[in-house]
Amino acid sequence: MFIIRADYSDQVEVKTSLEKVREFFGDIKNFVELMPSVESIHTDAKGISHWTIRADIPFVGSMMQKFAVEMAENNEERIEWLPVAGETKNLLRYAAEFIEKGKNLTFVQFSQAVELRRNSARELHLLAGLAGESIISSEMSKKIAEMLTLFIQRARERLES
Repeated sequence: MFIIRADYSDQVEVKTSLEKVREFFGDIKNFVELMPSVESIHTDAKGISHWTIRADIPFVGSMMQKFAVEMAENNEERIEWLPVAGETKNLLRYAAEFIEKGKNLTFVQFSQAVELRRNSARELHLLAGLAGESIISSEMSKKIAEMLTLFIQRARERLES
């Protein structure tokens, strides 16, 4: 089994109300608009969101993957998306937790994890076997960190303006 894993987590304080922050992170349109490499997200009639994400990986090139996720938790303190039941190849997990620190100050803890599973490296990309799991995983982790860092920066600017 050829498995690529990448994850990222961070935290940020946003100078706005908990309600505005929660509403922002609950709206998937914001991810498409503000997160680099997210090509599209659409939600089908069953409530399953289909994320299409592109990543440029050194030694491998550009890869486009689709992830089917569903809302697992959606309350005042936490929003979480998990892979749909039965998904075995493209796994995406995204979570954001919210803590009100004051009237117009909200603490956000967020994390994203991606796992790509294939029977052989060639199923993922023709050059994946040459690069290997650890190099691709490391590069994917860097790309996810870049994506989320920029997304959070843009989100913060939008929420605080």
